[in-house]
Formats: sequence, structure tokens, C-alpha cells
Amino acid sequence: MHAITITEPGGPEALVWAEAPDPVPGEGEVLVEVTASAVNRADIMQRQGFYDPPPGASPHPGLECSGRIAAVGTGVTGWSVGDEVCALLAGGGYAEKVAVPAGQLLPVPEGIDLKRAAALPEVVCTVWSNVFMVSHLRPGETLLVHGGSSGIGTMAIQLAKAVGAVVAVTAGTAEKLERCAELGADILINYREQDFVAEVKEATGGAGADVILDNMGAKYLDRNVRALAVNGRLAIIGMQGGRKGELDIGTLLAKRAAVSATSLRARSPEEKAAIVAAVREHVWPLLAGGHVRPIVDRELPMSDAGAAHRVVEESGHIGKVLLVTSS
Repeated sequence: MHAITITEPGGPEALVWAEAPDPVPGEGEVLVEVTASAVNRADIMQRQGFYDPPPGASPHPGLECSGRIAAVGTGVTGWSVGDEVCALLAGGGYAEKVAVPAGQLLPVPEGIDLKRAAALPEVVCTVWSNVFMVSHLRPGETLLVHGGSSGIGTMAIQLAKAVGAVVAVTAGTAEKLERCAELGADILINYREQDFVAEVKEATGGAGADVILDNMGAKYLDRNVRALAVNGRLAIIGMQGGRKGELDIGTLLAKRAAVSATSLRARSPEEKAAIVAAVREHVWPLLAGGHVRPIVDRELPMSDAGAAHRVVEESGHIGKVLLVTSS
């Protein structure tokens, strides 16, 4: 098969489409013939040498894919050769074939084509696990999403609205905020021109956000806590704004607030399977009913993964950027 290889860390040019050994599905795994994958920030970090795959994972980047099952390993039930699926991966999506634990497979949702299904697993599992399983967002509460026009952000808006929450978003341009509004966002904040703490407080009558989904980390830590409501929950899923920050514990105590920080890639197969099962139960009906949809900015050939990384690094896209194989 062909796959994107990283001979040494570097810029987008470090991504090389080359021949690689075919993966072999082990016990409890299936082999997926990949139709498409999607670019995530973690892929960029791996290319740069800052985020190695977990032990035993594929060396190729790519944390999600869609495709058809080409082979089924021993001990797998409920899946057959030819099934159209999408999958949450620890790596290996930037390839023509990938071996996947059966517990991390999802059927392609009704009404979603096979290619676009590649835009779902990572963002849906990230949003559902953090916003709902950990932070327990409830109807009528306010969710603040940083980076509202990203793949994570566009999915978070839709899922929060589907359960009856109020959604505030930050983004850096009027165009991005407009797209967030089209997806249902209620409170639009241009982080280049406005203070999100003040804007959220004003929009909520001084209460603040009940849940914040944060991709920035250190840069926003103090302001996120100040923007929280009493009994608020801050879920940190990224470090685009750095990894070390200061926090006023007194403010956290006064608000009886909670801060959680999670990653998805390094979780055990059992933990991932539990998240995938919850997503299939709660989110797949919303997709089938047309209440939620993947937002895809553009599709590029997988062999041109470097160009796709440049698009994501420039942050000019809205939603996900897909990498499509020729198969």
C-alpha cells in the first residue's frame, strides 16, 4: 500500500507519500481500506516531532478515517467484509489501509456519504466525551466554545444546540462568526476585538458560562475560570496557547468550579470503545435525522497531505479538511 511517511520532523514537506507495509489485523481488529481521512492539529504536532504515536500504534499520522472493511480478524463479531465504516484511530489514517480495533468502528450514518464520514469520529468523540460525558452539559445551560469555526467547534455548536443549550463561540473573523451563527451559535465573540469574559458575562446577565470547551490551554486559563458560572466546568482539550499558566485557586473555590483536561489518542482501547458506543447511541440518531452534520471545508488528495496541513496551519478553513485516497 501507500501511506504518508515522516522521515524526519519538519514542515509540511516532511509528509511523503510512499510505499509502506500492509497492516495485518490482529485479534479483535478489522482491516479498513481507507476512502478518506481528515486533518487534525495532533497530526501537525506529530509531523513537527512533538506528538509521537502511542506504543503499538501505526507510525503514520491520521486519527480518523472512513472506508470499507477489507478483512476481519479473529474474535470480531458484528462486522463483515464490505461494510462501510468510519473509525477512531490512534494513528494510521493517512494510508490506503489501516488496522482498527473493532470497538472503535462506527457505521457510516444514514444520509452521510462515505468520504464525509471521515470528518466525524475524532471531533464527535472529542466533543461528546468532554462536553457531555465529563462536563455534563444540560438543556438551558450556556456552553462557550473557543475556536467555534474549527472542526471541533462546528460539531460542538450543533450538538449543544441539539440538546437545548445556549452556545457562545469565539472566532477571529466576521466570516467565521457568521458560519457559527448559521450552525446555531447564539453569542458571537471576535477574540481579536472583544474580551470574551466580558461578552459572556453580559450575554448571560452576569452569570457566566456553565461549560467551556477550550483548545488554547495556558493563554486562556485564568480568563476561562473568570468566565465560568458558579458550578461551572472547564474542559481543556488543547495547548495552542501554551502549556504552563497561572490560576487563582480562590476564584475556582468561590465558584465551586471544576477543571478537566483530557486527550483522546492515548486512551486505552476499552476507554475509546466506551466513548464510541456512547457516540453511536446518542449522536448517530442526530446525524441520521439531519440535526447534525459534518462541516467539510475542502477535499485534497491524500498524496498531497502537505498542502492540507498548510491550509489547517493558516487557519483559513471552516470545519474539517479531508484527505481522499484514489480508491
